[in-house]
Amino acid sequence: MTSLLFPNFGSKNFGSTIFLVAIGAFLCLLTGLASGQTSKPLDGRPWEVGVWASGGFSVPGGTEDTKVIDAGVRLGKVLTSDHLGSFVRGNFEYSADLMPVYYVFQPAPAVNAYGAAFNPVNLKWNFTSSERTIPFLELGGGVLFSNHVVPNTTSRVNFITHGTLGLQFFNNQRRAFTASVRYEHISNAGLTVPNPGVNTVQFLVGVNWFH
Repeated sequence: MTSLLFPNFGSKNFGSTIFLVAIGAFLCLLTGLASGQTSKPLDGRPWEVGVWASGGFSVPGGTEDTKVIDAGVRLGKVLTSDHLGSFVRGNFEYSADLMPVYYVFQPAPAVNAYGAAFNPVNLKWNFTSSERTIPFLELGGGVLFSNHVVPNTTSRVNFITHGTLGLQFFNNQRRAFTASVRYEHISNAGLTVPNPGVNTVQFLVGVNWFH
């Protein structure tokens, strides 16, 4: 009896059987390779939407004994594919932050101030050599409006610049939990005199979605 398990080696159909088996094995190999080639987070230059909150304290170089709490939303876009190599491999992202909550605790005789801020420029480098934990470095700035002067005897309009080092922990392709440390400088850029400014270190946590 002739079958696929016990073929008749003298049969004219034996060559056709071998051919069909080879084609089937090749298709199975292609299927396995395709399933193994999964994309990484941030592939495809996605858009980013995020929410975050942070808090921190003043450090030397400006007005002392000051604390801040702020929260905001972010809209961003990964602009490039991956570049460079080794541990600096990554892509470039632009984003903007809207902060409807920015509270400044000030030492007496100053009054605590509530404000809102807008950062139209955040320039971010995502280090993408890791598949799920992506470090990043960011520089950015914007403007802060408050109901009382920050710091005392200065201005209710200030400019804010920051440098941030953080980590994005992706639990799937489209969502990441963010933890970062931010150094932020608050200054009125000479709108009033004196202009001592405020330097703060802030700790930020957030959630970001990529589409």
